[in-house]
Amino acid sequence: MNEITEAMVEADPALPIVRVVRDFTATPAQLLRAHTDPELFVRWVGPDALSTRIDHWDARTGGSWRYVSTDGDTEYWFHGCFHEIGPRRLVQTFTYEGAPDGVALETLWFEELGGGRTRLHSQSLVDSFEARDAILRSGMEVGVAEGYAKLERMLDDGAV
Repeated sequence: MNEITEAMVEADPALPIVRVVRDFTATPAQLLRAHTDPELFVRWVGPDALSTRIDHWDARTGGSWRYVSTDGDTEYWFHGCFHEIGPRRLVQTFTYEGAPDGVALETLWFEELGGGRTRLHSQSLVDSFEARDAILRSGMEVGVAEGYAKLERMLDDGAV
């Protein structure tokens, strides 16, 4: 199995889904913690040019979250609900408040590869191909790549 050290982002040609795959030197538990602990999450999520602050965070099955990413005076608000938090899987909704009619159903799962490596898989399902393509045009690929690079450094430093 080839090692995937850069985030691979792809659009499904048959469904309005965006998939991301990336390998980390981490356990599934570390990756789940990085996605559910608000103090860790704000340190790695998003592009390098933005900083993130939590407004609300209730990381449990049935809980919800809301955060803002800022670039100077510009704010980008996001919110969603945690539908399932399990040891190897996280299911949540995701809404960018600048496009409040668009809700993505995100599923992340952590595939243990052995040797201290885990492959993170995520998929985001939206209601139309237009919405999927708008997500891809939004620059999300840069945010995912830079965010996961920050997460990898945090894992290397023992912060997670």
